[in-house]
Amino acid sequence: MKFSENWLRTFVDPPLTSEELAHELTMAGLEVEAVEAAAPPFDGVVVAEVLSVEKHPGADRLSVCKVNVGETGPLTIVCGASNVVPGAKVPCARVGAQLPGLAIKAAKVRGVESYGMLCSAKELGASDEASGLLLLPADAPVGTDFREYYELEDRLFTLKLTPNRSDCLSVMGVAREVAAITATNLRLPEASPVPVETDEAFPVEIAAPEACPLYCGRVVEGIDVNAPTPDWMVRRLERSGLRSISATVDVTNYVMLEMGQPLHAFDLGKLSGGIVVRFARQGERLALLNDQAIAMDSDMLVIADREKAVALGGIMGGAGTAVSDSTRDLFLEAAFFNPKAIAGKSFRLGFVTDSGHRFERGVDFAATRMALERATQLIVGICGGRPGPVTEARGALPRRDPIRLRVERARRVLGVPLDDGQITGLLRRLGMSFAEERGVFHVTPQSYRFDLAIEEDLIEELARLHGYDNIPAVLPSAGLAMLPEPEGERHRSEIRQMLVARDYQEVINYAFVDAAWEADFCGNANPVALRNPIASQMSVMRSSLAGGLIQCLRSNVNRRQGRVRLFELGCVFARSGQGYDQPEKLGGLIYGETLPEQWDAEARRADFYDLKADLEALLWPRALRLEAAPHPALHPGRAARIRAGDKDVGWIGELHPEWQQKYELPQAPVLFEVELRALCGRDLPASGEISRFPPVRRDIAILVDEGVGVQTLLDALRAAQPPVVSEIALFDLYRGQGIEKGKKSLAFRVLLQDTQKTLTDAEVDAVVAQLVGVLEHQYQAKLRT
Repeated sequence: MKFSENWLRTFVDPPLTSEELAHELTMAGLEVEAVEAAAPPFDGVVVAEVLSVEKHPGADRLSVCKVNVGETGPLTIVCGASNVVPGAKVPCARVGAQLPGLAIKAAKVRGVESYGMLCSAKELGASDEASGLLLLPADAPVGTDFREYYELEDRLFTLKLTPNRSDCLSVMGVAREVAAITATNLRLPEASPVPVETDEAFPVEIAAPEACPLYCGRVVEGIDVNAPTPDWMVRRLERSGLRSISATVDVTNYVMLEMGQPLHAFDLGKLSGGIVVRFARQGERLALLNDQAIAMDSDMLVIADREKAVALGGIMGGAGTAVSDSTRDLFLEAAFFNPKAIAGKSFRLGFVTDSGHRFERGVDFAATRMALERATQLIVGICGGRPGPVTEARGALPRRDPIRLRVERARRVLGVPLDDGQITGLLRRLGMSFAEERGVFHVTPQSYRFDLAIEEDLIEELARLHGYDNIPAVLPSAGLAMLPEPEGERHRSEIRQMLVARDYQEVINYAFVDAAWEADFCGNANPVALRNPIASQMSVMRSSLAGGLIQCLRSNVNRRQGRVRLFELGCVFARSGQGYDQPEKLGGLIYGETLPEQWDAEARRADFYDLKADLEALLWPRALRLEAAPHPALHPGRAARIRAGDKDVGWIGELHPEWQQKYELPQAPVLFEVELRALCGRDLPASGEISRFPPVRRDIAILVDEGVGVQTLLDALRAAQPPVVSEIALFDLYRGQGIEKGKKSLAFRVLLQDTQKTLTDAEVDAVVAQLVGVLEHQYQAKLRT
């Protein structure tokens, strides 16, 4: 939002310099991005009148002018401008004047003495363009200092507004803010109803009241469309970043800048039947004022007559009904459009307009008719004409319900002891109506404050007006207490550290993955799909960490990394009934040699049991239970499920040969995935008596069927072990010569120890016989001799 400081000060004039005013606005939340002069410094330029113009005797394109600058006699000045004529009032730089980049001296031009220079706006730095001399109004006083006459000591403010402050997209809106911030009187222009001089009216109908709850229009007959725009209006428009086009267009732009209400003027002769506000038909075409022809979507709002669309509602008018040099009768429009109906349409079409910028943020629906009256007043005053009655159609306008503001709540949020009287004063400065009852204010926001909806919004307003600088900076005080850290739980950082200590490196992958990964590694034909994926290869949510780990492995292998150990801790996403679950899992893989290349140990490729040892270290002191089971990602016969109690909590195994080939890996990695909750629990250590008596070891070697799992045998032995048995473990597995086909030899180590006495051979033999009996009875094992 760019505007002239002089224009602002016609509404509110606080006793502040430009710099102080900019600081106050910024500290109140309206950031001043720039403050610049209306024109660069110059002096010695006055308002002059051209008395006569004669052709230069030595040059076809030069003129010799006699110019009155308010001194005793006229000056002779040679001028090359094509628009210099007798009687014209123009700025004249006298001898000795200092212009931007130019010093004026008396000079002989093609044999004729010249004592000054007649100036264009560009030469004075007051405009970027110039087609000739800057022509001034006929009533401009000759001899007056031009900077003073043209208000070039003006400063131009540029505000960087946040989207919620649409009420400040006008000079009146900024003036309201300045008056509230500085507690200065506000003087707003009067927009009293214009007397009706003709009964001519144009019917208006709203077919989409949810998108346009209010539409006002008025016919103005017999205007002079070629009337010049007043110089003061042109200056204010140019200093706000808009160029002058024609009197009618300039007036609508001026009222938009002044009041924040966009308007549009139609050539009444090009309209037929009446105005209808409706949604466009899909594919309906419209030629706009920017010479762009568009095909509209069905959610775009249009202003139409009985035959065709004539404007894109809230954004831009149509070229077919634009005001032209032949226009004599106008239909002037002012409307309120629902921001939701306008938002995003300009972006979709690839251009931005001042009207759309305001309507999509919200304009003051209570000032719509007032803006129409103000525009009518200016058009009739400049172009003449006979205004007709206002035709209006309306639906349900936005409600402005009271907002509760509690004094105690405001004090607590701001940390400032504001009393009821101070809050009353601040709300009055904002111009809000309210009722107060026992420390609670019921505040009704104005129709132009779309950003006020909840109690915190009002508290922010109090803070702005009280002044952020006036809120004391109080250091927070908070009690520090040790957070509980149960011994029975293991923290994620501890799990990470254990893996890092075992030579793993952590990776973090996207939770968005390729659907092919889900099919390959999880057998998941119905993954959780994204509605708007950021890339085709990131179209679904992962239900396993395996895909990301394999991708990281491929990246490392492609960069000649022969030994890779990776892990990831993160969420996966799976369907659960009508919703989704997001359990945390830990996944990892090993690839390549067991140890880095060295002289002290032979190279050995990492296998299933290396990874199993790492998992056992993570779970210790709990025992790791594995059961052979197939998995879509893993090699058949080299895969197992991980169990905790009676629940499956993960899997471990070697990558399936098909996926090894598909993902171009020279050798198969071994990988695992386990639910994090199974790792976070920890058994508390229990103290026991240390035996002073020596342990006894006995080995049990048995023959069992090949299909009997070692874990099954260990579970049976441990379930039957007497208290004197302190450990049972497998220490040997043998298949080969001397062993019957389909059988295997297993050797278990049994340690026995009593805390009260030394065990006798008879007691030891009895325990061993009991354990062997369990194996023989339940699994038909045979004791090897």
